Amino acid sequence: MPTSRFWGLLVAGVLAVGAARAQAPLAPAAPVPDMPSDEQSYSKEFVFGVNFNTQGGLLGGASVRSSKVLDDRLLRFWSLEGVMLKNNDKELRRTTSLGGSYIDRKTNYGFVLRPSIGLQRILFRKAADAGVQVNGLVSVGPSIGLLMPYYITYDRTYPKTLTYNLSTDDIVDEQYDPTKHINSDAILDHGPLFSGIGQTKVVPGIHLRGGLSFEYGRYRDAVTGMEVGFLVEAFTKRMLILSPSVLDKSDALNRQFFPSVYLTLYFGHRS
Repeated sequence: MPTSRFWGLLVAGVLAVGAARAQAPLAPAAPVPDMPSDEQSYSKEFVFGVNFNTQGGLLGGASVRSSKVLDDRLLRFWSLEGVMLKNNDKELRRTTSLGGSYIDRKTNYGFVLRPSIGLQRILFRKAADAGVQVNGLVSVGPSIGLLMPYYITYDRTYPKTLTYNLSTDDIVDEQYDPTKHINSDAILDHGPLFSGIGQTKVVPGIHLRGGLSFEYGRYRDAVTGMEVGFLVEAFTKRMLILSPSVLDKSDALNRQFFPSVYLTLYFGHRS
């Protein structure tokens, strides 16, 4: 067979096979496995937060929370939160004659430690590395109320002399008692914050919390977001933060139940 005819037949055969394959139906491609989802990439979560609430001051407190993944939508967590309690609408700050300040009728600082357990459910999931995720949370636990004495700096000599002489007057730091410290002009200033820490009293209670958290961030292992919600808290007796007057038998200045709305800004990591 001549060489030129051999090569001609070979080329014609290759072209025929290619045309036949082009006309044949394509076999279904093997499915491409999904990338690991965000919930599959971690089993634990730990976050820190700062709290703002309607029963506290400018900065309500701080918290930590540790969560364990139960399934692709549900997490179980424990948390510990420490906040300050105030009777915001009844705490009146006074200025003293010497330029100091104190809170009228305040006899104790109110603090609360809240250990709790709860569940978090993912309502709307974000993408692995971007977007916003919405979670629903509910938790319950004991409330450990702490009443630490509120101290003032008091001039015991002034009520007798009606004259300030700071070098010789009998000036003391002691717990504020309006029935004892009757002369408000003898109050020079509020005392140091932790002066009465050794006399702190414990008031037990319980709390229930429900909220929504909005989580955002670019990285799979980082957690950043905010939580908003409602908290109901009750103690076994009134939290004595403000000293009632002798005539006020009902103690209307202090409460036993503390409902509040809160906002927590948090950040942390996953593993």
